[in-house]
Amino acid sequence: MAYDLEEQEQLATLKAWWARYGNLVSWLLAAALAAYAGWSGWKYYQRDQSAKGAVLYEEIVKAAEAKDAAKVGRAAADMKDKFGGTLYAPMGALLAARSAYEAGDLKGAKAQLQWVIDHGRGDEFKSLARIRLAGVLLDEKAFDEGLKVLAADFPDQFAALVADRRGDLLVAQDKIEEARAAYKTALEKTEIKNPARQLIQLKLDAIGGAPVQAG
Repeated sequence: MAYDLEEQEQLATLKAWWARYGNLVSWLLAAALAAYAGWSGWKYYQRDQSAKGAVLYEEIVKAAEAKDAAKVGRAAADMKDKFGGTLYAPMGALLAARSAYEAGDLKGAKAQLQWVIDHGRGDEFKSLARIRLAGVLLDEKAFDEGLKVLAADFPDQFAALVADRRGDLLVAQDKIEEARAAYKTALEKTEIKNPARQLIQLKLDAIGGAPVQAG
């Protein structure tokens, strides 16, 4: 009988607690379930977007290999419109920029690279886009603009590429002393076994720079 009475007291306590907090608990549970469902749906959406983006990226690659710059541009536009949040979008835009550049469409190349800088995911893609954009601006003789593009912050692994491209722009402006310093920095930041060292050293030699000792 004592056990039954204790059980009844616990049940009464539970009923009282539920009457006071039950509605709140129900709302919290519903919110948690909705959040989980939303998270699961978002993960599925991301996987689906990534898979479709991969298919479209393959189209861009094939069009680029076929030297069909117009098709590359259309596919890259579709990529940005439909799958702009995936990693394939900046990859496709970088490839489209190269395709446009090789076709002599510097304006198109710049537009693709600027999109990566403004909208691409990942500092690596943005850094590559800035370095390549500075190269296009070098071709256009927009030297100050190119140097401005390179004035941004870059991850350490891009230090050599940035310094090398800065050297190219400075040489074009006849700023030889500054160019020497840039090329020397590029050499210092380039690994000894990297074949690019030879080209950088040739540039430095061409403007009367002393060889930089490896290591």
